Amino acid sequence: MQTNRSAFVTLISVFFFWGFVAASNDILIPVFKEKLNLEQWQSQMISFAFYVAYTVGSIIYVIASRLSGGDILNKIGYKNGIALGLVISACGTLLFYPAAQLVSFPLMITGLFIVALGFSLQQTAANPMAIVIGSPKNGAQRLSLAGGINNIGTTIGPLVVGFAIFGSVGDHNALTDLSAVKFPYLILGLAFLIVAVLFKFSSLPNKIDIPTGNVADSAGETKSIFSYPQLWMGMIAIFVYVGVEVSTASNLPDYMKQHACIKTENTAPYISLFWASLMIGRWTSSVGAFDISRSTQLILRIVIPYAAFGVFLLANVIAGHDLTPFYPYSFVILIMIGADMLSKGNPARQLLIYSACGITALITGMLTSGLVSVYAFISVGLFCSTLWPCIYTLAISGLGKKTNQGSSYLIMMIMGGGFISLLQGWLAGPDIIGINLSYIVGVFCFLYLAFYGFKTKQLLKGQGIDFDTKVKAGH
Repeated sequence: MQTNRSAFVTLISVFFFWGFVAASNDILIPVFKEKLNLEQWQSQMISFAFYVAYTVGSIIYVIASRLSGGDILNKIGYKNGIALGLVISACGTLLFYPAAQLVSFPLMITGLFIVALGFSLQQTAANPMAIVIGSPKNGAQRLSLAGGINNIGTTIGPLVVGFAIFGSVGDHNALTDLSAVKFPYLILGLAFLIVAVLFKFSSLPNKIDIPTGNVADSAGETKSIFSYPQLWMGMIAIFVYVGVEVSTASNLPDYMKQHACIKTENTAPYISLFWASLMIGRWTSSVGAFDISRSTQLILRIVIPYAAFGVFLLANVIAGHDLTPFYPYSFVILIMIGADMLSKGNPARQLLIYSACGITALITGMLTSGLVSVYAFISVGLFCSTLWPCIYTLAISGLGKKTNQGSSYLIMMIMGGGFISLLQGWLAGPDIIGINLSYIVGVFCFLYLAFYGFKTKQLLKGQGIDFDTKVKAGH
């Protein structure tokens, strides 16, 4: 089955929005912390409200599906579901106007909560659609390609929002009100509405055919979805993966202020580099989604990550930032390229290798100081880059007609980004263990992810699903 490229291009536009907003939160956290005199754990309520909304949205989806007697997306259509999600997100951005005018922290995080509610519905529809819109054997790589578009949003989001807040005001210390916060989000809300209309009239299919797979055949449809260990273990994996990704980034501005003497108003390019690192990794992994020769793939796996790094550098040139501190990061990218080649396109193997690299990066960051530690923590983005498609592909493998239900449960666990960042923010307090040692939380997250990659490979082989066989058969 060939990928419907025009439909796929339309589909991945929403991935951009998810990234833009999620990464921009990391700029809002230090701004509100300083201007409202919040504790570190209180500032993490921004991440908490945003990511817990995914869980609430998924619970609403499951309940609504049961009450209506069938899967909601199968009833209203996938394309319509994404359009509806965009409208919900647009409604959330409207709250940024009164939140900024009243300098209301609760109102602002309520707006983010509603934005993420819309994202929850969008993700429930878009992720399985990205998997099945082309050849199943390249589903993980296609999801990585969509994730690469997501990370264009995460790369420029902090820069745009940082400029809107700091650039329009000038001196960060003169920021006596938060009126500048509202404008980028109101413009984003308008973009949500425009794209919702485009989706409604696009060539994307409203219904998708999900293969029955190896496990969930007609004889097993009455089995509970939680009888498939790849799913419930995958739910935990999504929880800790999103947790380590979000908590590493959201606590980074405070770490840089305390241990690298980098002021809050100067953190935007470093936050942008963290999220650009996810783009670098996902662009690299997406090479496997194209039907090209092995030699061409090998060349692209070296060229593409540096092309993605070039996008980050270009964005910062446009933003007027000094690029000199970022050049050494090109050597860190080499480690990710080597890890990608070792994984050979197998999602379980890649999950294991990247988790080991993530553990190494976090320990290095905790044992060093200055820019070395900052770049060690930023490199976690490289090793988180492809974990979503790896976990997602492994978790829904073999679910067949239960794929939509499994997808909604996986989206539900995005709340890990809120809970784990809140936990790390609490531990980061000077009276607990401090911001430096608080990154031990991420080490435990990666340990579970490594275990999941190892265990699931065995589980799926027992169910007749072997990704090594699929990868070899595809070339």
